[in-house]
Amino acid sequence: MGYEASVASLDSDVLGPYLEANVAGFSGLINVEKFANGQSNPTFRVKARSGEYVLRRQPPGDLLKSAHAVDREYRVLAALADTDVPVAEVYHLCEDRDVIGSMFYVMEFCDGRILWDSAIPEVDKAERTAMYDEMNRVLATLHQIDIEAVGLSDFGKPGNYFERQYDRWSGQYRASQLHRIEAMETLIGWLGDNLPDDDGRVSLVHGDYRLDNMIFDATEPKVVALLDWELSTLGHPFADVAYQCMQLRMPAGVGSISGLRGKDLGALGIPTEDEYVSSYCERMGIDGIDNFAFYVAFSFFRLAAIVQGVAKRAADGNASNRKAAEMGKFVEPMAEMALEAIE
Repeated sequence: MGYEASVASLDSDVLGPYLEANVAGFSGLINVEKFANGQSNPTFRVKARSGEYVLRRQPPGDLLKSAHAVDREYRVLAALADTDVPVAEVYHLCEDRDVIGSMFYVMEFCDGRILWDSAIPEVDKAERTAMYDEMNRVLATLHQIDIEAVGLSDFGKPGNYFERQYDRWSGQYRASQLHRIEAMETLIGWLGDNLPDDDGRVSLVHGDYRLDNMIFDATEPKVVALLDWELSTLGHPFADVAYQCMQLRMPAGVGSISGLRGKDLGALGIPTEDEYVSSYCERMGIDGIDNFAFYVAFSFFRLAAIVQGVAKRAADGNASNRKAAEMGKFVEPMAEMALEAIE
């Protein structure tokens, strides 16, 4: 049995009784269906007589150090439950890998719209503008969370965030490298030589802040749940801003982000990078963001390293999505776009 088959269904005879014993109100497991999208932690829609739930698990097999930390996801979601950051309610974390073969947690199923195309063709111009403003608002709200008040003051390591992230993702990239890519070598060298000084800014950062990692209300331009907190940590807020702005610099069809490069943003009602950053700064009460090109280049580098990890898992037979094997071809163009940003 291949990996894809092993995650497509879970053993209901084991899972059903376990959830009834550990999730308040859960009863009568009907079926479990894997969501088709997503590259990292396999995610399932769980239907039961008591309602619908979402189960998110680590992939089985050997994992890179600190990757697929569903326990960290669970912790941050629980911490944000009573804040203004929209998140799904979490019900249970199972750290016993013997139950289904890996650690997992169960959370609320949030109904609404997940939008995959950054141009959001499903809505008109006015709603599109409102959706981008809502994403900006939620991001600023996240970055203003009092991390001590919500019990997350130890959720990340002290010190220079970008230095830590550079070391982590350089190491992850080397651990999953399948062949030498010159653009990545140049980028890794430049970033290492241009790491910014620690300016003391620390906030809870999402780490993968983008359109398709949030659920919008079915009828209103309102985010009802921010998803996929696997990469969240304490860090520099500008990393999240630059990460979302990557989509403005990327063409369509590069990796899992639907890029907007070459699109008529004005006609679409989508803010330019300068406009988006300006709105964020206004909400945060700051004058602007210096050295933004570094943050953008770093975001491309980190995403390229993540994508390389997906490709490596596919090569090893441990990918959660059939498209994972194709992801490796996007590493080089991402590195080239990073170099373009710093030029």
